[in-house]
Amino acid sequence: MIGYVTLGVSDMARAKQFYSNLLGDLGAKVLLDMGRIAFIGKSMKEPMLAVCTPFDGEPNHPGNGNMLAIPPGSKEAVDALYKKAIELGASCDGEPGQRIPDQFYGAYVRDPDGNKLAFFEFG
Repeated sequence: MIGYVTLGVSDMARAKQFYSNLLGDLGAKVLLDMGRIAFIGKSMKEPMLAVCTPFDGEPNHPGNGNMLAIPPGSKEAVDALYKKAIELGASCDGEPGQRIPDQFYGAYVRDPDGNKLAFFEFG
C-alpha cells in the first residue's frame, strides 16, 4: 500500500549516513541515489524511506503531526533502535516504554533535521 515515505533534509550526505546506519541492522541500505533524493530500504519492491532536499530549493521543515513509524520486530529492538538513533545524533522525543498496557510499546526521536520517528511494537 505504501511505496515510500519522503523526509525533507538539509544535508543529503548526513541524512544518508544517519538512515543507512540506523536501519542497516534491519536490512536497509541506499538502493537508489539520484543526487537530491535517495531511497533507502530492503528492496525496490518493498516500502522505502526517501530523503531529499526540497525541490523548490527552500529550507526543509519537519511537519507538525507528521511522523514515520518503524516496527523493528520486538520491544528489545525498539530499545536498541532508539539507543542507536541517539548515538547517531537524533534527539529524544519520548524514551522507550509501554504507552498502552499490553497493546503498544514505543520510543520517539527527532532526526538531525527535526523529522519525528517512532519505533514501536504492538502487544
